[in-house]
Amino acid sequence: MKIKTHVKAEDEVIVISGNHKGKQGTVTSVNAAKSQVIVEGVRKIKKAMRRTEENQDGGIEEQDGPIHISNVKKV
Repeated sequence: MKIKTHVKAEDEVIVISGNHKGKQGTVTSVNAAKSQVIVEGVRKIKKAMRRTEENQDGGIEEQDGPIHISNVKKV
Protein backbone atom coordinates (compact mmCIF):
# COMPACT_ATOMS: atom_id res chain seq x y z
CA MET A 1 0.00 0.00 0.00
CA LYS A 2 1.35 3.39 -0.98
CA ILE A 3 0.91 6.22 1.54
CA LYS A 4 0.22 9.67 0.07
CA THR A 5 2.08 12.68 1.45
CA HIS A 6 1.82 16.41 0.81
CA VAL A 7 5.57 16.80 0.15
CA LYS A 8 8.00 14.98 -2.14
CA ALA A 9 11.77 14.90 -2.45
CA GLU A 10 13.20 18.11 -3.96
CA ASP A 11 10.28 20.26 -2.66
CA GLU A 12 11.05 23.56 -0.91
CA VAL A 13 9.50 23.53 2.58
CA ILE A 14 9.35 25.60 5.77
CA VAL A 15 9.16 24.18 9.30
CA ILE A 16 5.94 25.38 10.96
CA SER A 17 6.33 23.96 14.49
CA GLY A 18 8.86 22.48 16.87
CA ASN A 19 12.37 23.52 17.86
CA HIS A 20 13.33 24.41 14.28
CA LYS A 21 10.28 26.58 13.54
CA GLY A 22 10.84 29.11 10.76
CA LYS A 23 13.75 27.34 9.09
CA GLN A 24 13.51 26.67 5.37
CA GLY A 25 15.15 24.08 3.14
CA THR A 26 14.83 21.43 0.46
CA VAL A 27 13.43 17.97 1.20
CA THR A 28 16.17 15.37 0.74
CA SER A 29 14.07 12.26 1.41
CA VAL A 30 10.60 11.21 2.59
CA ASN A 31 9.83 8.17 4.73
CA ALA A 32 6.04 7.90 4.44
CA ALA A 33 5.80 4.76 6.56
CA LYS A 34 7.32 6.58 9.56
CA SER A 35 5.79 9.98 8.59
CA GLN A 36 9.22 11.61 8.53
CA VAL A 37 11.07 13.92 6.15
CA ILE A 38 14.70 14.98 6.04
CA VAL A 39 15.15 18.65 5.20
CA GLU A 40 18.54 19.93 4.07
CA GLY A 41 20.13 22.28 6.62
CA VAL A 42 17.47 21.75 9.32
CA ARG A 43 17.91 19.68 12.53
CA LYS A 44 21.62 18.95 12.36
CA ILE A 45 22.59 15.92 14.46
CA LYS A 46 26.05 14.59 15.29
CA LYS A 47 26.79 10.93 14.62
CA ALA A 48 29.88 8.98 15.65
CA MET A 49 31.45 7.29 12.62
CA ARG A 50 33.61 4.19 12.90
CA ARG A 51 36.95 3.99 11.08
CA THR A 52 36.70 2.22 7.74
CA GLU A 53 38.87 1.86 4.68
CA GLU A 54 36.97 4.71 2.98
CA ASN A 55 36.92 6.89 6.11
CA GLN A 56 40.37 6.45 7.67
CA ASP A 57 39.87 9.07 10.41
CA GLY A 58 36.41 8.13 11.67
CA GLY A 59 35.22 10.70 14.24
CA ILE A 60 32.06 12.74 14.58
CA GLU A 61 30.05 13.72 11.50
CA GLU A 62 27.10 16.13 11.21
CA GLN A 63 24.01 14.90 9.37
CA ASP A 64 20.48 16.18 8.76
CA GLY A 65 17.98 14.52 11.10
CA PRO A 66 14.34 13.60 10.42
CA ILE A 67 11.36 15.85 11.17
CA HIS A 68 7.74 14.75 11.44
CA ILE A 69 5.91 15.35 8.18
CA SER A 70 3.13 17.32 9.90
CA ASN A 71 5.66 19.96 11.00
CA VAL A 72 6.50 21.10 7.46
CA LYS A 73 4.59 22.81 4.65
CA LYS A 74 5.44 23.64 1.03
CA VAL A 75 6.65 27.13 0.22
